[in-house]
Amino acid sequence: MADIAHEVATEITGGAELSRSLKSRHVSMIAIGGIIGAGLFVGSSTTISQAGPAAVFSFAIAGFIILLVMRMISEMAIAVDGVQTFPDFARVGLGHLAGFLSGWLYWYFWVVVVAIEAIAGAQILHGWFPTVPELAIGIGLMAMLTAVNLLSARAYGEFEFWFSSIKVAAIIVFILVCAAWAFGITSGSGPSFNNLTAHNGFVPNGWGVVLAAATSTIFSLVGAEIATIAAAESEEPAKVISRMTVSVTLRILIFYVLSIFLIVSVVPWTEIVPKVSPFATTLAYMGLPAGQLIMEAVVLVAVLSCLNSGLYVTSRALFGLAKHKDAPQWLVQVNERKVPARAILIASLFSYVALAADAVSRDVVFSFLINSCGVTMLLLYLMTSAAQLKLRRKYEAEDPARLQIKMWFHPYGTYVAMAAMLVILVAKGLDPSASKELWLSLLVAGGFAAAFFIFRRRAA
Repeated sequence: MADIAHEVATEITGGAELSRSLKSRHVSMIAIGGIIGAGLFVGSSTTISQAGPAAVFSFAIAGFIILLVMRMISEMAIAVDGVQTFPDFARVGLGHLAGFLSGWLYWYFWVVVVAIEAIAGAQILHGWFPTVPELAIGIGLMAMLTAVNLLSARAYGEFEFWFSSIKVAAIIVFILVCAAWAFGITSGSGPSFNNLTAHNGFVPNGWGVVLAAATSTIFSLVGAEIATIAAAESEEPAKVISRMTVSVTLRILIFYVLSIFLIVSVVPWTEIVPKVSPFATTLAYMGLPAGQLIMEAVVLVAVLSCLNSGLYVTSRALFGLAKHKDAPQWLVQVNERKVPARAILIASLFSYVALAADAVSRDVVFSFLINSCGVTMLLLYLMTSAAQLKLRRKYEAEDPARLQIKMWFHPYGTYVAMAAMLVILVAKGLDPSASKELWLSLLVAGGFAAAFFIFRRRAA
């Protein structure tokens, strides 16, 4: 039987190849940038307001699930010849339909993220410069970062390296400042760890709420798989992925969990307001001048970082689909700098349309974009998990030497991750306030599945 991985790796039209200009430091920071975003700096307020100080466990549970998925990716990145990018694992393990769905859903998820981040960035800057229309600011941000991505993969990597460095530096400084306060060094009233239990206990609303909060928290943690896209343009893709996916994810989880722990140690959790940055609330509580402005600037950097990464990821996902003949072949072309310029411009065009539509009907467009990709990444992670199980069985039987990195507690580690993701999806479906995300995301997935069969019939 022919090696499926080899077939996938060589199914390229036109001979177009991307550059190999990214360094390990770029890929490392790209992975960090994929996880640290507005979900941490703003979205964590909702989790804290629901679960209280036990929100630390909500983030730890969600992070553990993501860590398991990243370990699966590490295993497959080393074992599968010539296939490094995230959507390709489903293709190799589960077949053409899974590859088609994985590629297009991944493209759709990130192209929506690009539009959302452009809108969010425009709103922040409009607050600073109220005389400039939001639409003009959004178009300006899109044009600037589209130009960065069109320059070269190296240019994207450098911008993302510095964006991510700023975010990491901000979190480290925040942790140090909060730790000094929590231990009583700067507070003036002694250690403040009593806040962990002073307001109806450490688990004020019960462990059921802690688990339920984890179902929404997990969406703040997706994005580490971006490293697999970027690593494909590095000098040693497989080694870079295997080294980055778990170690970087683990470091980010420490940032997340430690930040949330210090927030609920410094500030009574009852003072955290949903949709208001708990980081800004904490800085204000400690009397730090200009705390709100500082956090707005950090959130803006996070937004620009995500926008930059989104343009990069969508273009590479579309380029990969074209290479596998699942997208128009004119998209497989690259320019003289080995950048898929056409694929980048398609993602950019989608965002310009979204910005214009948002200016006409904000509530309808913004709500649809968010809801229609709400659980898409979990669907993709489920396909990735299923692919890992199948490929693991195949390689254990045919070529065990491929398995240089192995999934923890196989196969139970994968089963635990899949079961947890299915529980989250079911919880979404049963929650009247969140069910729209599940059904619209499934509708989009169903639309791409129908497109696959139509596409295949026409090809035949």
